[in-house]
Amino acid sequence: MKFRTPASTNLEAAECLPERVGTLRVANRNVVQNLQKVEHEEMTTKAPLVVIVGGGFGGLAAAKGLKRSPVDVLLIDRSNHHVFQPLLYQVATSVLAPGQIASPLRSLLAEQANTTVMLGNVTGVDAASKQVIVDADDKVGIRISYDYLILATGATHSYFGHDEFAAFAPGLKSLSDAESLRNHLLEAFEKAEIEDDPDRRKALMTFVMVGAGPTGVEMASAIAVMTQTTFRKDFRRIDPKSAHIVLADMASRPLGTFSEKLSEAARRRLMSLGIDVRLGKAVQSIDADGVILGEERIQAKTVVWTAGVAPSPAGKWLGCTVDRAGRVRIQPDLTVPDHPEIFVVGDTASLDHDGRPLPGVAQVAMQQGKYAAKSIFRKVVGHPPLPPFRYFDKGNLAVVGKGFAVLQSAGVQLSGFTAWLVWALIHIQFLSENSLRFSVLLQWAWTYLSGKRGARLIIRQRSGS
Repeated sequence: MKFRTPASTNLEAAECLPERVGTLRVANRNVVQNLQKVEHEEMTTKAPLVVIVGGGFGGLAAAKGLKRSPVDVLLIDRSNHHVFQPLLYQVATSVLAPGQIASPLRSLLAEQANTTVMLGNVTGVDAASKQVIVDADDKVGIRISYDYLILATGATHSYFGHDEFAAFAPGLKSLSDAESLRNHLLEAFEKAEIEDDPDRRKALMTFVMVGAGPTGVEMASAIAVMTQTTFRKDFRRIDPKSAHIVLADMASRPLGTFSEKLSEAARRRLMSLGIDVRLGKAVQSIDADGVILGEERIQAKTVVWTAGVAPSPAGKWLGCTVDRAGRVRIQPDLTVPDHPEIFVVGDTASLDHDGRPLPGVAQVAMQQGKYAAKSIFRKVVGHPPLPPFRYFDKGNLAVVGKGFAVLQSAGVQLSGFTAWLVWALIHIQFLSENSLRFSVLLQWAWTYLSGKRGARLIIRQRSGS
């Protein structure tokens, strides 16, 4: 059955139609205006993006410092892990495995909802347009815009104008460096075991460290301890204790950043370990068969470069003032002149502290990274700026073989076993995860008591794989 609508009702509806159409038009216009307002508010309230280049001590400290800030964070690094560089020499000398001193960056920052990690190689910075240029996988020249930029790009080896040395004297800055050096050291003893020629055997068992700073001292003493304890009963045709370990530096004393008293204590300890300490002579040449130190040629199949570092090319990227070493000259608030949105921290930065340049050590990078994070937070929320950066020097430490270290902090100078315990506790504390702290502590205890090492493995990738 079909119902009909009364004619009077139709007339009333027709009369009301223009009014209803006008009301709909007004409502639609209000909806559009409200949507535009919401979009504008979303654009204006969007969290600023902080791009951090480098996942070392400075970059990781900055990222963690921004955890509760109203910003988005993008951390870019060529490696997927953060490595505790002060213990790289223990990977190279088989005390620790690589996984005991490194952690994936994604794991370390997994609980930070505002932080993203990107595996990529930053090749430049366009400061004028506020963009970093990144190569990632097969994508070249990706441009990523930023509101704030923290450059924590670290340092690499410096051969002081003799880059030809690099092929014969590798440095120690990454896990791959440490693993490669570990393979080389272990292979040297294996080759010496089967070598009949006495001169070649002697060269295989000669190890030269170029540079008597903390890395050189720690590396030389670690090799000495390894030959006298771990390798003591392992070989039949060679005596590992007869290895010739040379520590060379053109300076007049080892550990030049320490006091003369501690430097002398370290020198005596090195000599007691059988290390040949050569000071006051420059390296003239390095090749596949050894080094020329002063006017003397030392036949050696192992040369390790522990003499110096060079900063990343950040200064070239920014086109700003750099110091003689190529580090970016920054202002007291850690920013680049004329670019208050760009911070440079760690080994890449050059800043004077009480009239002297800050040292390129982990503590400086960590404190600067935290400062940069706090400064960005204050900028974003509109708080007054921080006072100029001040470095709190917690002191210097260097280990010189089993059970011996030197410590210099706030007027306190120690050498020997007590200093070694302090060194061990501090290094355990600054590892990035509790699991690593526990693992390293157990391994150190076992190695100290037994002389056994945890990672005496020669691992090489198969050709063609």
